[in-house]
Amino acid sequence: MLTTRFVTGAPNWLDVGTPDIDGATSFYGGLFGWEFQSAGPDAGGYGFFQLSGKTAAGGMQTTPEQGPPSWTVYFQSPDAEATAKAAEQAGGRVLLPPMDVMGQGHMAILADQAGVPFGIWQPGRNKGLEVAGDPGSLCWIELYTPDIARAAAFYDKVFGWETSAGSFPGGTYTCINPAGTGPEAMFGGAVPLQDDPTEAESGAYWLPYFEVEDTDATVAEAQRLGGKVRMPPTDLEGVGRMAKLTDPYGARFAVIKSAPPQG
Repeated sequence: MLTTRFVTGAPNWLDVGTPDIDGATSFYGGLFGWEFQSAGPDAGGYGFFQLSGKTAAGGMQTTPEQGPPSWTVYFQSPDAEATAKAAEQAGGRVLLPPMDVMGQGHMAILADQAGVPFGIWQPGRNKGLEVAGDPGSLCWIELYTPDIARAAAFYDKVFGWETSAGSFPGGTYTCINPAGTGPEAMFGGAVPLQDDPTEAESGAYWLPYFEVEDTDATVAEAQRLGGKVRMPPTDLEGVGRMAKLTDPYGARFAVIKSAPPQG
């Protein structure tokens, strides 16, 4: 599962771009208990969502020209320049070239072979998220893509990811883990876009999952705070109880009360 013991290719950061950072802070604060802390006067309004004093995510106010409100997942890279070049050679694109972020690390925004944006973070002073897997923090990510085989080949060339087929009621699920690790290091999965009616019309993208104590209560609170339900609370045997939501501005995310580990 996803932890803060980051290795190459594992998710190590995520942030939300929103037209109203104060409104987003109110929403996610009410939902997860986050508090927003500015990254400083030179950060262009960027800041950190803190959960009990630990960084759970980042966020900033964006304009329509910068794209629709959305969550971006970042993956650890030992060399942002080399990873960006590998993505281009694998059929992807560089949307924002690698850049130094005030000595905290190097970042870039890329797009995979299907046009799905994602970030890379080469740690400097900032090693990445300080909490993962706990209630109110990132615990899983999911790629909705039209062609899983092509996506797997792309990310293998860029990060060396390994994929495996897992069984669940109703079919199989493509699990993802970093190169050279085992099933215990799985951090996400891939889903055929056309197989999921809640996603088929929205286009390919990465979906972050946040762990919660009570899925139904979280969904009710999200609605009270102005969010929308894209998929109501649903039980997946052996996985947990999950739901898909958007915040008041349309950024998509999911929540889950994970099932206890088996055995």
